[in-house]
Amino acid sequence: MSFQIQNVTVGGPSPFYILGPCSLESEEFAWSMARSIKEICDRLHVPFIFKASYDKANRTNVKSFRGLGLQEGCRILSEIGKELQIPVVTDVHTEEQAAKAAEYVDLLQVPAFLCRQSDLLEACAKTGRPVNIKKGQFLAPWDCKNICEKMEAFGCSHYMLCERGTTFGYNNLVVDMRGMYWMKQFGCPVLFDATHSVQRPGGLGGATGGDRELAPVLANAAMTMGIDGVFMEVHSDPDHALSDGPNQIRLSDLEKVLTNLQLVHEAYARMV
Repeated sequence: MSFQIQNVTVGGPSPFYILGPCSLESEEFAWSMARSIKEICDRLHVPFIFKASYDKANRTNVKSFRGLGLQEGCRILSEIGKELQIPVVTDVHTEEQAAKAAEYVDLLQVPAFLCRQSDLLEACAKTGRPVNIKKGQFLAPWDCKNICEKMEAFGCSHYMLCERGTTFGYNNLVVDMRGMYWMKQFGCPVLFDATHSVQRPGGLGGATGGDRELAPVLANAAMTMGIDGVFMEVHSDPDHALSDGPNQIRLSDLEKVLTNLQLVHEAYARMV
């Protein structure tokens, strides 16, 4: 299965990337990040979709920053997409949000905790937009077959699955690289979420920790599995990010990380 999201081919011979900050911290910040990431991707000739969340609905602490809200966030993303001529994606959490966000963004994303919510999946399918579905931390890879069957039943053939790590004891995640191979057997494109996979959920007590230095390492390993794309959250100053700072890639490191991933893909392509 392959399909287009504007100028980005999903499920084609070359990988694509979903890149951007965890949350829309401000309009100025979003524009700055989008422009900077686009410059890097244009220089490396790699296709990408810009990602940012208008609402982080599952924060650890009730006092944590959540975002700019549905209407304002989607407006910003839509304007960024049109001005920079890049596709944009954001998370949705309810059926109503799916319908509204689809008016502004090119790709809808279902958070991992909601991947089995049939009503949400159906609402996303009915918008006609492609859908990126994060595999729940609680699911085995083969359980994703049921998600695929739901999407097909709801009339959506343009969807992808995204590996983002599996719960491993308390406050920790582990990535089973075999899972991406098994998920590919269902016939849909498969992504690897390198940054959420190195989270330590709730590991800081009132916030989620993470091991950002491991994200490029796991992404390189995932690229050898023949995956269709890589998801990475990127921030200009992750140590002061308003959400998910410990696992976001530094913007200053992004070009090197993408260059290495492209080299790994080229080596993989020569072997198969």
